[in-house]
Amino acid sequence: MTKAKTLYFDNAATTMMRPKVLSLIAYVMRENYGNPSSAHSEGQKSRNIIEKARKAIARELRAKPKEIIFTSGGTEADNMILYTAVKDLGVETLITSKIEHHAVLNTCEMLGKNFGVSVEYVDLNSFGNIDYNHLERLLKADKSIKMVSLMHVNNEIGNITDIHAVGDLCSKHGAYFHSDTVQSIGHYKFDLENTPIDFLTASAHKFHGPKGVGFAYVRTGIPISGMIFGGSQESDLRAGTESLHNIAGMHCAFDIAYKNLSIERAHVQGLKEYFIEGLITNIPEISFNGLSSDITRSTYTLLNVSLPLEHSRAAMVMFQLDMKGIICSKGSACSSGSSKSSHVLEQILPEGELSKPSLRFSLSYQNTKEEIDFLIKELSEILKSIA
Repeated sequence: MTKAKTLYFDNAATTMMRPKVLSLIAYVMRENYGNPSSAHSEGQKSRNIIEKARKAIARELRAKPKEIIFTSGGTEADNMILYTAVKDLGVETLITSKIEHHAVLNTCEMLGKNFGVSVEYVDLNSFGNIDYNHLERLLKADKSIKMVSLMHVNNEIGNITDIHAVGDLCSKHGAYFHSDTVQSIGHYKFDLENTPIDFLTASAHKFHGPKGVGFAYVRTGIPISGMIFGGSQESDLRAGTESLHNIAGMHCAFDIAYKNLSIERAHVQGLKEYFIEGLITNIPEISFNGLSSDITRSTYTLLNVSLPLEHSRAAMVMFQLDMKGIICSKGSACSSGSSKSSHVLEQILPEGELSKPSLRFSLSYQNTKEEIDFLIKELSEILKSIA
């Protein structure tokens, strides 16, 4: 039996590395073996690669190079920012939402349990958008030192939070603002010089770079210290010898992502619009979760749908799609091995809708209309066969 060609629609979970990124990583691993902290010439060659990457990322984001701290990825960056905000900045109240990534939710829960921090959750509407009036009430509620942590693009339903509006509210009420931007760095332009935000996070494998590397942005003048102790790497904020080849690969992927942004965004957004139209035409009973079908208020890379089936049939749908070579996610990839419902959809869908299985399809520049046609055809036939 010939294996079906793989059609990959799970780019919100991780992306395929670009060929140029792979080649550069291999080259750096082979040729640049010096420790970046060493004073000799081989060490300084490695140091130059790291600082060149830091400057390029800062320049694109309109930040200062010293504000970019390399980490092992978005989860470490989120943990570092939230933990050190409590430890070093005296934050007493964390304000977040119940549809954040677990890197934020679980960290906030830990800080509340172990350090006595108050954790407040901003209200959401039925589409998953935050209630900005409620956010302001939470900011005004008392005199405690506060940090708001709200993601820019939701990783399950694709909703876009207005980080300028949130940042303005935080500035108005003297609160710190952190945003998990893992799903938007490499896909959206940023101007951190003119955005009222104190911290953000990124992960290279979400924009066709390597796994195991990312960065935190920490605005100049905010006095935090690291939570990994050892050497003085990363301005004393992240001890340990830097992952040189991964940082070089992230730099390469980051540069290509922004160089090609307008062309690739137009292509992917066109695919998403085509996908929505095809689903409505061929599977009219399907429903779209959050604002994922709203091109203007959700990311152009992601679509989340509920299928006209009982939840017990979800495993069969995923199995048959996989057999056809179609790769997507049941909810978030972070919980794909679990039988639990999506914590995001639990917050926004009525109980009757939660009984239906949901699928997340996330697109990249590598997808085509022909792949979309095949996906819709196969999904439609699977639903008919097991209805």
